[in-house]
Amino acid sequence: MRSVVDRYARHGYLAIAPAMFDRLDYGYESENYGPDQFVIIGEMMKKFDSATAPLDVAAAVGAASVAGKVGITGFCFGGRVCWQAASLGLGLSAASGYYGGGTPGYIDLEPRVPTEMHFGDKDTGIPLEQVEALKTRHPGVGVHVYDGVHGFCNGDRPQNFNEAACKKASARTLEFFARHLG
Repeated sequence: MRSVVDRYARHGYLAIAPAMFDRLDYGYESENYGPDQFVIIGEMMKKFDSATAPLDVAAAVGAASVAGKVGITGFCFGGRVCWQAASLGLGLSAASGYYGGGTPGYIDLEPRVPTEMHFGDKDTGIPLEQVEALKTRHPGVGVHVYDGVHGFCNGDRPQNFNEAACKKASARTLEFFARHLG
């Protein structure tokens, strides 16, 4: 997450990553994206109270709003948090989520801010039928599909990373934020 925050900061944004897992394990930081960490994170997700995510997002939005309009982005769990936050508003001006695990389960949420979502066409956790259902249900949301699996923008996982898809998705997000955040 630090590299993602740093990347947005290099593009001139004040970037904040709320420590959402602090509610479960204060100070927790994943050391790597190896199988052992996925077991740990999987156990934490079983205990994670989704109702607390908007509180953390709202706190981050409050802190970031000193710089002007605020957007949100996130990957996997963070992509789902993006979708949920967009439906709540929370002082946001735009949302751009990546392969939001579980987002299709929240298909009835209505984004209150301009929203776009990015998915991989070979993501076995989010089948294309679910992505298409999201696109059909929300024609005003930019739903983009790329050649890739879940995590196609994660350079720390070479088996998932698709540089071309990531560059295209990242450029879309930056353009989207430039349009909606200024």
